[in-house]
Amino acid sequence: MEGRKRRGRFRNSLRQMAMECLCSGEQLKGADETVRSSDSTITKDFSASGYSSRNGEIEQYLDNGNIEEAELSLREGICLNYEEARALLGRLEYQRGHVEAALRVFDGIDISALVPKMKISIARKADRRKTNSQWDAPPMPLHAVSLLMEAIYLKARALHDLRKYKEAAQECKMILDIVEAAIPEGLPAGFGKGCKLNEIICKAVELLPELWKSGGFSLEAISSYRRSLLNNWNLDGETVARIQKNFAVFLLYSGCEARPPNLHSQLDGSFVPRNNMEEAILLLMILLRKFNLKRIERDPSVMHHLTFALSMSGQLVPLARQFEELLPDVLDKREWLYNVALCYLAEEDDQSALNLLKRILKSGEDSDYLKELLLASKACVEMSAHTEGASYARRAIANMQGGCEQMAGVADLLLGVTLSNQARSAISDTDRASWQCEVLEVLGNAEKKMQGKDSRVLHSLSLENAEQRKLESASFYAKKLVKLEAGSELRSWLLLARILSAQKQFADAETVVDAALDQTGKWSQGNLLRTKARIQAAQGQFRDAVETYTQLLAIIQLRIKSVTAGICLAKGNKDDKGLEIETWYDLALLYLGKIHEAKGLTKEALGAFFRALDLDPKHVPSLISTATVLRQLGDRPLPSVRCFLTDALQLDRTNHVAWFNLGMLYKEEGVRSAVEAAECFQAAAFLEETAPVEPFR
Repeated sequence: MEGRKRRGRFRNSLRQMAMECLCSGEQLKGADETVRSSDSTITKDFSASGYSSRNGEIEQYLDNGNIEEAELSLREGICLNYEEARALLGRLEYQRGHVEAALRVFDGIDISALVPKMKISIARKADRRKTNSQWDAPPMPLHAVSLLMEAIYLKARALHDLRKYKEAAQECKMILDIVEAAIPEGLPAGFGKGCKLNEIICKAVELLPELWKSGGFSLEAISSYRRSLLNNWNLDGETVARIQKNFAVFLLYSGCEARPPNLHSQLDGSFVPRNNMEEAILLLMILLRKFNLKRIERDPSVMHHLTFALSMSGQLVPLARQFEELLPDVLDKREWLYNVALCYLAEEDDQSALNLLKRILKSGEDSDYLKELLLASKACVEMSAHTEGASYARRAIANMQGGCEQMAGVADLLLGVTLSNQARSAISDTDRASWQCEVLEVLGNAEKKMQGKDSRVLHSLSLENAEQRKLESASFYAKKLVKLEAGSELRSWLLLARILSAQKQFADAETVVDAALDQTGKWSQGNLLRTKARIQAAQGQFRDAVETYTQLLAIIQLRIKSVTAGICLAKGNKDDKGLEIETWYDLALLYLGKIHEAKGLTKEALGAFFRALDLDPKHVPSLISTATVLRQLGDRPLPSVRCFLTDALQLDRTNHVAWFNLGMLYKEEGVRSAVEAAECFQAAAFLEETAPVEPFR
């Protein structure tokens, strides 16, 4: 209570003293004459040595809360001019929470008239080569500059509190403008030691971009952030790190794309960010390096933001390297392994991802490792021939314990896809049939758990039904999928068109492809055009098909030239060369092979097919054609012919041409293979009726 009374007496004394300086009429005239006259004793003292050491003492006492000492100094007498009195009174009002009153006091300070003196004082203080003689004394002592700078800073804070963000930013910017004009090369180390000036400058540097952000001035905020980091403001390491992080976060999530920084001072060959994402990544990597060097305290959120940034930019290998460079114990080992595995999986290094996950899953309770089990199953799905995926998915399902339905649905989806992969590569018909039945069951469970609103589940259901030739169900799920995605996914359009072609609804299939072409950019139309050409050929529209193929090849050539010229294209369109090779390969195989056969040049045709198989031993049409020619030549034993056909069926169980030729082979063996021949012809007939113009998958 006694301390509060003393504090109140001091405030009243200060207010009374300040009001004497701010009074009107004859009193103001007398005060102005006392304060401003260059001939007065007070002004001479002020010009020579500042507003006396006692002024600085009172300011220090006020900051530290030593009310008794400040009051004693005030009673002994003080030399304050008009602006300094307002600065002290404004600070007092702001500290008491009287924002509007403080603003009125600060508004009475004519800063623009004092700026030249402040610049000179700052410049002379920073230039250590100058002497401190009476003749070159600055026009204003550093304590006075500090007091006025603080007044500007507090005025900016007051305007911010009143939601006048633009005016606040303009006031705060004035502090930096004054300092930069006085010391263009930046603040020297130890500048302003003994007063608050350096502290105020640092606060202003950090505050300015936040004020622009609050007002919605994104470009100004970015410019201020760059100014804060590129100029020398004598900031400490923690402050710089805070600004770097805030700037990176703003670049990532603000939605404002600014021009790249114009760094004239950079050395030749040094990296200059080209966009917001690159600039944010650079800042975050700098922060990460500081953490690793233990220059600043670690902030886990920096790695989270960097993970997001590198993932969005498709730079997963560099992200993996960043994880690998982290010091031990920065991340939990399990978290570290999981994140690095994610990076490798995204970069299609599925085996490396799986190996890392196995290090987690070899011990511990499965219920604690659900996301790791699901990711391991996903890695196995990507390696379609891998058989462990179903095991990981079953372990996850067994340990859900009534948890999240979405996660349970994902586990069912992964199990279904894994079993589908196993079924396609199964040797035993019994295993294949069993797995195919279970696939539809678990995918149906996944659809229920996802409430029919997960595109991955619908796509898998449609694809699996199509491959099992349950075309009505396949068409139902494909149409539901296209509707759910609002026609935004190319693969869904293609699947629907192929299912319709398998149902021999060629006109509807072509309509679907045309609808997809209308919603797809030229760069991404390759697969659609190839499907359209095959649909046209299936309808006997050979001239139209040729025109479509010509259009397809023209787009491919243009894209390849664009890549060669250095034009950046989407990462998902990197298979242009493969599409071109496949197009020409199919055409060459078709025309060259059939011409040789038509002319009776079966040996030459066989040579062409063998060359094709040298390029791609798993090319199903070449395997079938090779077997057909060998059978016609009759100079190879039937088991070798059967080998080519069984290899083809192992790769594509639904190829009706392979089944037909296998039936012909059995037929040639005579009565002893009549049953096998009949079964092959029956399978060929059924599959031909439901064959799409292109494989479903």
